[in-house]
Amino acid sequence: MTEHAGISSSFQAFLTEASEHQAAWMEAVQKLGAASKLDPKTEELTYLAVLAASRMESGVPFHVKHAKALGATREEIISAILVGLPAVGQSVIQSLPAALAAYDMEE
Repeated sequence: MTEHAGISSSFQAFLTEASEHQAAWMEAVQKLGAASKLDPKTEELTYLAVLAASRMESGVPFHVKHAKALGATREEIISAILVGLPAVGQSVIQSLPAALAAYDMEE
């Protein structure tokens, strides 16, 4: 299995073991991205908020690294993770350690 930096082991398995499904999924993801009217950094920060709110911590490191590459600050990452706090409660804070570790990791 090819190792992809920051990608969870479950998504890596999806990439390598279910190639037709993965191709269909990535086509949909790309089309949704193209339809978005958000700038890339805002899109990535928004996606981090959704990951935290839906408790999908495994995707957080990959998307934090992408947001950082797009110019997001550490403070913006924290705010994105915590934006769902009023709506879904403190479950979003479970994503905070993974987000900060990914952001602080030296490339």
